[in-house]
Amino acid sequence: MPALAARRGLPHNAPMTELVVRRLLIDLDAPVPRHWCGGDAFRTAFFNALSMSFPVGEQFFIDSVRAGLAVLPPQAQARWREEVQGFVGQEATHRRIHALFNAQIERHGLVNDWEPRARARLDLMHGLDPRHGLAITAANEHFTALFAEWLLTHPEWLADSEERLQLLWLWHSAEEAEHKCTAFDLYRALGGNEDWRRKWMRRVTLIFLGDTLRQTLANLRRDGTLWRLSTWRSAAHFLFGRKGLLRQSFRPWRDWFRPDFHPAQHASDRSERWLRDHAAAWRPVRETTSAPQGVRTPSEAIAA
Repeated sequence: MPALAARRGLPHNAPMTELVVRRLLIDLDAPVPRHWCGGDAFRTAFFNALSMSFPVGEQFFIDSVRAGLAVLPPQAQARWREEVQGFVGQEATHRRIHALFNAQIERHGLVNDWEPRARARLDLMHGLDPRHGLAITAANEHFTALFAEWLLTHPEWLADSEERLQLLWLWHSAEEAEHKCTAFDLYRALGGNEDWRRKWMRRVTLIFLGDTLRQTLANLRRDGTLWRLSTWRSAAHFLFGRKGLLRQSFRPWRDWFRPDFHPAQHASDRSERWLRDHAAAWRPVRETTSAPQGVRTPSEAIAA
């Protein structure tokens, strides 16, 4: 995207991205089928597992970015405020809509084991330097950006799913690709060092992949499809096939450890094109950069 590409060579305290807060126009009051992802048990269990992590994770990202903004000098805060407000608004809408989706899939007997584990770990973060929270957020945002680019490149993995659910995952992916630089640049603006950036990515990788695997297996076990041969064939194809998630994401994930890495290096126009081509599926949440004292902006009201 042009806004991401424009960041290259610029000071880390000069954010360039205009982040539009969008409301997705889909109905999640209607039931979601048990195997909603094209009738495939493994893919459904995997996407469900990811969704179970989003509400608590995205609230942590919101809190971390807000905490980082709060410790910047006043002049720097003014430069960052609009982008942070957009980031908060986008993540808050993701949190809300995935909470609705999660309520639907729990009707199939699924249990969110990921969230309590995540909350227990996040409790350990209280009182730490806010740069730690930003480094963790930036690492997780790298994972979600990799997933987003992969899914926008291969939307056929959602083929034969309901249109509203395809829109849900591809809209989320488009916005994740759009704001993938925010936490990374804010971390650097606060003087975050490279050693901790890489160290937190190693930790986040182990935790994120471990939790994804545990929740996916738990979903399959409760669904009664864990030991079906078709489930494992689907898993091998989805993760390691020619267009598989892990196969295509390894090199971009590894790029994080280069000393000259910046998320803008993975920029493409897929997010921008998808949002333009599907403009009828969403509407912008109108923002004002300032509001009277005691009055919340739309982003802040959503995130509260």
